[in-house]
Amino acid sequence: MEGLYTGHIVMALLVLIVIPIVFMIFAKKPSLIPTPVQNLFEVYIEFVDNMLKEQMGKEGRKFFPLVAGLGLFIFFGNLMGMIPGLESYTANMNTTLGLALMVFFLYNFIGFKKHGVKYIKHFMGPIPVAAPIFFIIEIISHISRPITLALRLFANMTGGELITVVMILLIPLLVPLPIMVVHLIAVFLQTYVFMILTTVYIAGALVEEAH
Repeated sequence: MEGLYTGHIVMALLVLIVIPIVFMIFAKKPSLIPTPVQNLFEVYIEFVDNMLKEQMGKEGRKFFPLVAGLGLFIFFGNLMGMIPGLESYTANMNTTLGLALMVFFLYNFIGFKKHGVKYIKHFMGPIPVAAPIFFIIEIISHISRPITLALRLFANMTGGELITVVMILLIPLLVPLPIMVVHLIAVFLQTYVFMILTTVYIAGALVEEAH
């Protein structure tokens, strides 16, 4: 029983140790003629950089380590669910809720840091008379963000992992490739969703127009 609760922690720690080492090895001395691994790194870096600039302009670049790090951590966690014998830590609610709460507290901290007490006006809506109603609605909406963020990732990865395992057990000699392809698409898609929502939430906390 203990292994069920610690397996995802071991996998998460493994990724947190291995991925930085891999980056240091391959990114320490970039080649003028990129290797396939270097090409992958460059494509990912450009992708994250463009996503941040689209949402926040040049100011978004200071959040690159956060969003890029989250993306890698979530992606490799999702990918583990496709490998028999490995436990995906993103298929564990403790992990996904922890990540979602981190994003929730971080973007609100960023909002208060930039705007001070005026950040509360973010929750007041555009009509002063209706501010109390808007405030309640916005508070509920913001509180629901980490819950939906965590549940979406958890449910998709858990469901995909269970379906893949069941299909492989039922048809061990003929791996159900269509199911594996769908699962792989979900791995990329759910990583992107978490990253883009994190970016959107931070961008919303930084925006000036609502103040």
